[in-house]
Parts: sequence; C-alpha cells; structure tokens
Amino acid sequence: MSVPVALVAGLHGPARAALVDRLLREHPGSVTIHHDLRQVTTGLVIRVVRDANAVLERAEVRLAHGCTTCTVREDLIPQLLRHGPRARLLIVDLWDAVEPRSVAEALDIPELRDELRLTAVLTALDAELTPSDICRGETLAEVGTAGSEGDERHLAEVLARQIEYATALVLPEVLPAPLPQADEDDVDLCRDVLGHLAPTTPVCPPGDPLPPVSGTALCTHELAARVTPATAQLPCEASTPAADTVVWRRARPLHPARFFDAVDSLATETVRSRGRFWLANRPDRMIAWDAVAGIVTIEDAGPWLESLPAAAWDMLPPARRLAAALDWSPDHGDRVQHLVFTGPDLDRGRIHAMLDSCLLADDEPIAGPDDPFAPFLDLPDDTHVDTRQKR
Repeated sequence: MSVPVALVAGLHGPARAALVDRLLREHPGSVTIHHDLRQVTTGLVIRVVRDANAVLERAEVRLAHGCTTCTVREDLIPQLLRHGPRARLLIVDLWDAVEPRSVAEALDIPELRDELRLTAVLTALDAELTPSDICRGETLAEVGTAGSEGDERHLAEVLARQIEYATALVLPEVLPAPLPQADEDDVDLCRDVLGHLAPTTPVCPPGDPLPPVSGTALCTHELAARVTPATAQLPCEASTPAADTVVWRRARPLHPARFFDAVDSLATETVRSRGRFWLANRPDRMIAWDAVAGIVTIEDAGPWLESLPAAAWDMLPPARRLAAALDWSPDHGDRVQHLVFTGPDLDRGRIHAMLDSCLLADDEPIAGPDDPFAPFLDLPDDTHVDTRQKR
C-alpha cells in the first residue's frame, strides 16, 4: 500500500510551520521533511526530518548543482522512500520560494506510485500579509528567498502560483500564542482576495477542519490543466469590498501594435491578470497572458485547435479538447480573446473600452511591417521561455 504524501507550500515559514504542526498532531505517526534552501546557491541544503514530538534528523546535504530541482531529485525523493514504510503520512514542508507544481509532478511518476501517492497540495497563507504580498514587485533575491543562483522570479508571481495550483488554501493559527495573530478583519480581507484569485479552491480559516490529506492519489495532469493557459479555469466576473474581477471575451483578432501599447496600462492598473489572446498577425497561435504586480509574461501557448488537422485532435488531452469546444464558433473555431483582470476599484467600462479599441476593425490591414511582440514570441527552438516586461 502506498504512503500518502501532502505538500505544504507558502511564502512565510511561521504559517507553514503552524499548518505542518497541526497535520502532525492530527495524524499521529506522520513525518515531515523540510529542506532549508537559504544557502542553496552554494550547493548546501539543510534537511530536517521530524515528527510531532521531536526532530528525528538534521543533516547538511551537498548538491552537485544548487537548485530546487536537484534537491527534489537527489534528496527529497530518496528521503520519502526511506521514511515511507514507517510513516502514516509524509508531509513535505516546502521552502518559501518553491512552487508546488514542479515537486508534485516529480512525485507523480510511474516508478513511485507503488510506494508514494500524492494526496494534497496545501498552501499556508499569512492572512495579514497575503493581500499586500500579491501586490509586491520585489524579486525573490531582493527579499532573500531565491530558490537558486540567478533566480529572477518575483515574490508576487510565486505567491500567485502557490495559490492557484493548490488543492486547498489554509489560514492557520500561528503558535505559540504570543506571536502576533491575524485578527478577524485580516482573515475576512484575505478570504475576499482569495475568492478572486482562486474562486473554486477551498479556503480553511483559522480553527476550521483541514481538508482530507490521506485519500486517493491526485492526478497532476488535472492539476496542471487548471492553470495551463489553454485550459485554465479562469475566474468569473465579481465585485467585492476588497477587489473587482473583470472578464473580457471577444471573437475578433487584436491589432498587435495597438494591443502592445495597452500592455503597460493593463499591467500596472490591475494586480493579477491571466488569459489567452489572438493576434491578427499570428492567427494560428494561442498567446498566453500572465501578469501579477506589474510583471507581465507573454508566451506562445501552442496552436489553436482550429488550425490543426482533425486527426491531430485525438492526440490532445481531453481537457484541451473540452476547452476548445466551449469556445468554439463557426467562423473562428476556438480562437478567442479571454482575459481576466483583478484589482481594487477596477473600472470595467474603461478596461473593456481600452481592449475593444485594440480589436482589428473590419477591412483594416492586419499589421504593419514591425511586430512589437516578436521579441517575446519569436524565440529560437523554445517557445516556452518566459519573457518578462518589468514595470
């Protein structure tokens, strides 16, 4: 029988530790493994293994290459296999800057399924800090939590991915009690914000029961489909005291120059935005839009299904075909503009008017000789490299 494995992610160590401690208390016989990556850029990682009563092991681990991927491959998986036979539940306490998707997918492979099964991806959040963290523009290196040498990711984008990939979001009580606790207003504000960022993900406020963590195995392909641009479960229109979410959907192509000119305003006037779009001069390619705290990532997300021969459709995942069917129109196939913007006090009419003005007019030439998106999308041999515009 395989041993259940729960991942616990989160930017803030005290919140993660509080959630891990609760899991250890509520699941006697469980073991947690944590890798301190503070010195990972030098190749040194500190591994701590503990149960509900004591630290079982503390060791220095030297890696050939200092990065999160090496830590998972060279040390985490062997440790999970080593402790699994004696543990009721294995809890992986991820370092601050680690995004859970890469770890989840490393564990969900055929060679491990007889011994380990991934059962939960929980993100522990600080209720007081999360609403401001999602707006912060600093890099991980600037705040001292880089996951590897040359890590250029931003704090807010890592937090967004920790939130959006999780199977549940937890606002734990931080113990011991003398530490500052989030008050009821902080919790309400944080839950409001999370309702915009991940509206279908359960949120567990302080004191509420935790979600099950020892059931059937998760399918990481299904988890990925929730956040992959072509199949992402994007939020719907919403307006609450904390924020607004504005959805823009159209079935006409965008003029590349006019849309490029609007990118700055769209990125800086909103906190989080996601989606996929269709450029008039690239009719066969879906383009992904991802922005948080003013940092925009634009990348080629592969072909629209309408541009593929019918025989190729059977080779695609069901989620991809379903997403295309939901967007399908007789004139344009699955080509669509679907962008979602979240932030405080958003002016829906202004955002719609700005984007509508970027649509290609009837009988208008597709584009001039210069394509402003070319530096972002015409990448040799690898269309999956993120090109960031720092605002």
